[in-house]
Amino acid sequence: MNAEIKSELRKRAFAARKVAHAAGQGDATAHLLAEVLRQPAGIVAAYMAIRTEIDPMPAMHTLSQQGHRICVPVIVAEGQPLEFHEWTPDSVMIAGPFGAKIPENAEVLQPDTVIVPLVAFDLAGNRLGYGGGFYDRTLQRLRAVKPVRAIGYAYAAQQLPLTPEPTDEVLDMIVTERGSLAPQQITG
Repeated sequence: MNAEIKSELRKRAFAARKVAHAAGQGDATAHLLAEVLRQPAGIVAAYMAIRTEIDPMPAMHTLSQQGHRICVPVIVAEGQPLEFHEWTPDSVMIAGPFGAKIPENAEVLQPDTVIVPLVAFDLAGNRLGYGGGFYDRTLQRLRAVKPVRAIGYAYAAQQLPLTPEPTDEVLDMIVTERGSLAPQQITG
């Protein structure tokens, strides 16, 4: 997919996300995300929402109460995979790159599950991000070591037809305000 097409898709997805966010469509999704992750306690990477991203914070609190260790992404350098620093409800947060908050002092963790923010997705589990390739590089690195589940978290309005590239890492599941789509539902 060329840069012009990606730029146009991002514009469409950002506009749709802005409308869904303003309408409060993500407010009731935290329970869906937490339910998808109802499993033995593990390490879950989430993210600190910026702009009109759907906010995983309520689910982060629920998962923390259920015994999961939670971490959030930290950009180490351009072109490098993300690191994940432990987050707790009591973490002191400071400004990080691109406006996302990061824990001031935290242990680096290797997640079992990564909740992935996105700009757009399709029903085949493809995602369109902001263009830096951070999550694709990160998921590739993590999955080279152990099975890591990637869950896209977005508004249903962000669904668009996408054409994947060879470096794109596919999502295992997508959670929106309309519910969750499991891998067999995505690919089947």
